[in-house]
Amino acid sequence: MLQNNGRIELFDSTLRDGAQGEGISYSVSDKLSIAHLLDDLKFDYIEAGNPGSNPKDMMFFSEMKKQQLTHSHLVAFGSTCRKGEKAETDANVLSLLHSGADYISIFGKSWDFHVTDIIKTSKKENLRMIFDTVSFLTQQGREVFFDAEHFFDGYVSNKKYALATLKKAIQAGATKIILCETRGGMLCDQVAAITKEVVEVFPSVTVGIHTHNDCGLADASSLLAVKSGARQVQGTFLGFGERCGNSNLLTVAGDLKFKMGYDVLAPDSFEKFFSASRQIAEISNIRVSHEMPYVGHSAFAHKGGMHIDGVKKNPISFEHMEPSLFGNTRHLLTSEVAGKALLLQKVLAIVPNFDKSDPKLGQMVIKLKELEAAGYHYEGAEASFELIILDSLKKKLSYFSLVHYKTIGEKNKGIDPELQLHTATIKVIVGGTSAITAAEGEGPVNALDTALRKVLSAFYPQLAGVHLVDYKVRVLDTGHATASKVRVLIESTDGKRSWNTVGVSHDIIIASWQALSDSISWYLQTSGMKPAN
Repeated sequence: MLQNNGRIELFDSTLRDGAQGEGISYSVSDKLSIAHLLDDLKFDYIEAGNPGSNPKDMMFFSEMKKQQLTHSHLVAFGSTCRKGEKAETDANVLSLLHSGADYISIFGKSWDFHVTDIIKTSKKENLRMIFDTVSFLTQQGREVFFDAEHFFDGYVSNKKYALATLKKAIQAGATKIILCETRGGMLCDQVAAITKEVVEVFPSVTVGIHTHNDCGLADASSLLAVKSGARQVQGTFLGFGERCGNSNLLTVAGDLKFKMGYDVLAPDSFEKFFSASRQIAEISNIRVSHEMPYVGHSAFAHKGGMHIDGVKKNPISFEHMEPSLFGNTRHLLTSEVAGKALLLQKVLAIVPNFDKSDPKLGQMVIKLKELEAAGYHYEGAEASFELIILDSLKKKLSYFSLVHYKTIGEKNKGIDPELQLHTATIKVIVGGTSAITAAEGEGPVNALDTALRKVLSAFYPQLAGVHLVDYKVRVLDTGHATASKVRVLIESTDGKRSWNTVGVSHDIIIASWQALSDSISWYLQTSGMKPAN
């Protein structure tokens, strides 16, 4: 049992710093959904945006006045007043008050270089801007956190001045001072040493840490800052953010709780991590990395040989945590090296009353080896292999059958010569009923995928929530050039679960069809849906 090392606050900035990541664009509805997911995880603070920077953020704060959070405190983010202007007349500062948020993060410059060369003012005026802004907001009844931007670079450049910015914020009423490693270029030992000194210099306030991942050290630096006395960690739930991203609060929370013995979040928060990570990724239009600690598909995955044997005897032989603590599951990967014992385990997971002496088990082993020799790859396509098991045991349900499909690609010779129009026509039989439809897409596979879901949605409306999140093509025999056999792997999701399927053919469209149809069949069967009559 780890010793309890005290309470650490977790401050999530997915809706502000995370929204600055490349390719991330949230609607007001998106931000509301993520805020409630983070609230359900019981994060201490949710930084939701800068109401003075764009109307969308102000709309979000306005809407949140009607949708109160249950566990988390909502935080508005903004800068100090402008040089030469009083806080009480600065439009951005006033917007923070109008947001209705009781907690406000104010960022100010702590690096003298930024003061003199970037915002082009004096060091004295910068201190005035910090003091006036923080004091004005605290006098209006707001609790203010001071984000010392570029603090670590500023400390190295001019220690006395960097500390002076913190002192000025504290004198003005800031209750927490956040040390921001804004460029992400500091090594962990530098972050730890500087944080320790700040904690010793300012023992009466909470010190927080905000790191970026430009050297791949954001999580490690956050953990070492905590060991050095920081009591608040800022980051984003999945680690995405500007440039290389932020500290990954999902990973950091797990480390703080289970590796370092700190009190973070709530006992029931962690088991929701797997589901919440998929939902937030879905809204953000990204995918959760298979290698992400604790919640990645590969986080507790084992392939063949000694690893599978060891885990089956005792999971601690190759696992440092219990997967279910994070809502994840163990994956013993299916491949030609996995062996009969692993296959039996997978069959029993699907059909608990399966007789281990049944000759069908041996037949499935032979079939697996034949398929993998032909280019199929079930290590990354467990859903397809589950369908093979169900089919071998006469338990696979038939939801539809293909009559034919056709894909047509036409190069546009008009305004945009790069644009190509792709159309797919597909005819299927569902429960004795014939149905046909067509759809356009960005490429033949996208058109085929769209058409398939369109024609089946009339029979299975639940498919409206299912879509692809990843598509990979691997050429298997490069020596045959354009006549080579290809393997298509796709990942699908319904927003809560994700699964992988595979197809192999000399024709990329046929391989894609195999993977697409497997994806839909697996989803329908594992969701307990009955085939349409």
